[in-house]
Amino acid sequence: MPLLYTIGKLTVAPTLRLAFRPTVEGLEHVPATGGAVFAGNHLSVADELFLGTVVPRHLAFWAKSEYFKGTGVKGAISKFVLTGLGAIPVERAGGRAALSAFDAAIPALKGGDLVVVYPEGTRSPDGKLYRGRTGAARLALSAGVPVIPVGMIGTDKAQPIGTRVPRPGSAKITVRFGKPLDFTGRPDDRTSLRQMTDEIMSEIQKLTGQEYVPRYAPPRAHPDPTRDA
Repeated sequence: MPLLYTIGKLTVAPTLRLAFRPTVEGLEHVPATGGAVFAGNHLSVADELFLGTVVPRHLAFWAKSEYFKGTGVKGAISKFVLTGLGAIPVERAGGRAALSAFDAAIPALKGGDLVVVYPEGTRSPDGKLYRGRTGAARLALSAGVPVIPVGMIGTDKAQPIGTRVPRPGSAKITVRFGKPLDFTGRPDDRTSLRQMTDEIMSEIQKLTGQEYVPRYAPPRAHPDPTRDA
């Protein structure tokens, strides 16, 4: 586990547990060893904080490559922190550069790490669950690891879009893990990837109870480059 991530587990995680007392369900579905793709709904930037708080193992999150390339003191600190946390840089420009995130994630998964993917590609603008992109299924097939569905509840109330930090007492946080989905032996053509992704989103919806919208979420200012074409 990266040093800064370990420090966070010893400092930030206990603080969040004490302040919010999150409910955790299905933790037995998180493998004790070996790689896996965590695929969850995305309501708030706090999703990463609470997911990292309740999972005892290291989680590798994707982060915008800009955060690794900043200049000055702020840029140096950002790069130091994200590198120290074991984050995987994602190019926002798309094309071959964007695929570097997959290139980095696959060996991490094969090496036994856990990688977090948000199939919707962006935070939900209204609390609904939108159609998933195929990246999680592609990663799982390429690395030969299972997908663990994750359902986050209440994070959008604890830290609404536009706020800097989670607000204690503002919401009840629940984190639910579903049974691992094993896609071993499934073909990796476009149709099959779509079917697997729909299966993943169905399991997430069962965990969260969100209303499902069968279309992609409205894009933010910079669309997620790891989405499928």
